[in-house]
Amino acid sequence: QRILRLAEMCRRLETEEEKVLPFYPSSLAEWEQQNARRVLEETPSEPLAEAMQDYVGLERFWQRFNKAKLEERALEQARAALANRNQDLRRLLQQYLAGAAVSQKVPRDPPPV
Repeated sequence: QRILRLAEMCRRLETEEEKVLPFYPSSLAEWEQQNARRVLEETPSEPLAEAMQDYVGLERFWQRFNKAKLEERALEQARAALANRNQDLRRLLQQYLAGAAVSQKVPRDPPPV
């Protein structure tokens, strides 16, 4: 109940885009979506299925939670890629600066014979 109350409070903080299209499109085929809707509309007959009916309200929460986790993982991967790129650029810069320092030490005129 606490999570549902918090979800209702957070609904006010959603952006317009989240309100209109809160989740990515389903990867299920149309017939799979129809089968899933049909199963959800059936009255549960098993004890576990009856207990799960109490948690149907949390489905939206879990969708949001999973979406946030996926975005977090994608950002971590992007950050790691940027860190690698930054290391590569630093290494190239060090090589360039080392080459520039060496070229300054090399005399421009050959020594007299």
